[in-house]
Amino acid sequence: MEYAIRCRNLHRTFYRSAEKDLEIIKDISLDIEKNKITVIVGASGAGKSTLLHIIGGLDKPDEGSVFIGEQEIYTLNDEQISFIRNSEIGFIFQFHHLLPEFTAMENISIPMMIAGKSLKEASLNSIELLEAVKLGERADHKPSELSGGEQQRVAMARALANKPSIILADEPTGN
Repeated sequence: MEYAIRCRNLHRTFYRSAEKDLEIIKDISLDIEKNKITVIVGASGAGKSTLLHIIGGLDKPDEGSVFIGEQEIYTLNDEQISFIRNSEIGFIFQFHHLLPEFTAMENISIPMMIAGKSLKEASLNSIELLEAVKLGERADHKPSELSGGEQQRVAMARALANKPSIILADEPTGN
């Protein structure tokens, strides 16, 4: 069996000065098969977002390991982790995190240009992705000119921009 993600013995605590430490992730291990949809459910504050951030290389665990394919990502330096994030992982955040000064097309193009595509190629691919999420006519609109649902669809298109092998979605239907 091939796994897209494997996590072993993850721990993450947020340390607070005078108050009790907040242990969010306690000894979590999981295997996620390639080409499968896996859903993580739990109450608000249970640590789902923290777990996704750890899996995606945005936050480091205090203990444990995360494998993307065969690569243990926390043995890599920050630049190498960033490369994996940009090439292998698409993120759909709970809050879109679109850059407000850029259009929908530009928000989708930026990850592709970071990955080495030309502006022309990234722009063409962005238009295709916007059309796929039924927002082709909104390509030149900034996030403030889009509804919450439209912003989320732009975020989905952006997550698909570099054809990642993994999509991490944190409450993607919230809007």
